[in-house]
Parts: sequence; C-alpha cells; structure tokens
Amino acid sequence: MKKDPEVALEVAKIFKLIKEISPGKTVELRVPPYGAIQCGEGPVHRRCTPSNQVEMNADTLIHLAINPGSWSGLIGQGQIRASGLASDLSKLFTQVSAKYQAGI
Repeated sequence: MKKDPEVALEVAKIFKLIKEISPGKTVELRVPPYGAIQCGEGPVHRRCTPSNQVEMNADTLIHLAINPGSWSGLIGQGQIRASGLASDLSKLFTQVSAKYQAGI
C-alpha cells in the first residue's frame, strides 16, 4: 500500500497529539501503513502482540480527530478493531479532537 504524503502528515500530527495527551505504553494504536504508537498510562507492553490494541485506517483516524463521537458507530461498522480492557479510546479522541480542530 502506497502512502499519501498529505495523509501521512495528518496521521503524524494526530499521533503527536495522542502522545502528548496520553503518554504511556498500555495501548498500541496501529494505522497501517502509516505507523503505530503506544499510548495510555498503565501496564507497559514490551513484546509480542499487545493485550490492548486498536487498529484503523488513516481516514478513520482523521475522521475521529474531527468527529470523536463516532467511535462506537465506527466500531460497529468494523472500521475500528479494538481488543483489550484498555482499548476504548473514545474519551481520548474527544481530547484529541479539541486540540486538532483548534490547530494546536
């Protein structure tokens, strides 16, 4: 899959906001092929498949940064794959959205 440079910049911007708001290594957030980050305070993931993981495409990530209230619907539609007790990032995306839309 080829990376779109403009989309890559938006994903990087959102990843940066997520790391600022929710530092830590409890949840692995994957957005193939643009990258993955670890976030969230709590138990640290070190090796193998993390117990708390969230995966989505870049369009979904950007959509959540604008419309965080759509988390549940996107899960239901299969646009977000989340597993583990700490994988609900809906509250985090509410905070991300406020900063993203403010251009912070």
